Amino acid sequence: MKPYIKTAVICLTALIGILILAGAYKYKFQAQETISVTGLAERDFISDQIVWSGNYSRKMMDLKAAYAQLKSDEQTIRNYLLGKGVKETELVFSAVGIEKEFNTRYDGEGRQLGTDFTGYKLTQNVTVDSREIEKVDKISREATELIESGIEFNSSSPSYYYSKLSELKIDLLAKASADAKDRAETIAKNSGSDLGKIKKATMGVFQITGQNSNEDYSYGGAFNTSSKGKTASITIRVDYAVD
Repeated sequence: MKPYIKTAVICLTALIGILILAGAYKYKFQAQETISVTGLAERDFISDQIVWSGNYSRKMMDLKAAYAQLKSDEQTIRNYLLGKGVKETELVFSAVGIEKEFNTRYDGEGRQLGTDFTGYKLTQNVTVDSREIEKVDKISREATELIESGIEFNSSSPSYYYSKLSELKIDLLAKASADAKDRAETIAKNSGSDLGKIKKATMGVFQITGQNSNEDYSYGGAFNTSSKGKTASITIRVDYAVD
């Protein structure tokens, strides 16, 4: 190969190498020119659905007699709730649970001697699922009136839900995205740059907590059911290119 051709090839190779390195540096520089922000959106709302339950039981030596008494209790409770304004379609009575109960006998040294059958314990739950929150909330506090009918009724605390969570979540996502863009534009403007296109967006955790409470946020997402008034929040992390 002639010397001048060899020299030209070497120069061309070196030039190509320089161009490749320059392009890689430019790409790396551009790739690093991003703004990462986290947008937040919150909204207070009131639950529109209540779920409340209570349980009652009977214990007798005779299974058939215990079952008959429990079904009588069920009818008494049904009549009570219907009389309070609960709709038949809002009532659900569970299947009857049956448990044999025993007492264990011990000797003076604490050694087990045996067991004695003490009877059949039958239990049942009633659940009310309603949109009439104030009415059912009041009933949940007054249901111990059933004790006057000879029924050992245990009332649980109501749970409160919201039937439009999907629409709420979409609305919050839109507001969190707008919040992220506002933050990114402020950073870009103050740094003398122009905000480019979105490079990556990642939705954070959707949280529902009780209003005016010190309830902690959860890594997996809190979902409060004990408060009628709730606060929903969501975050979104967005990476923007910088022009």
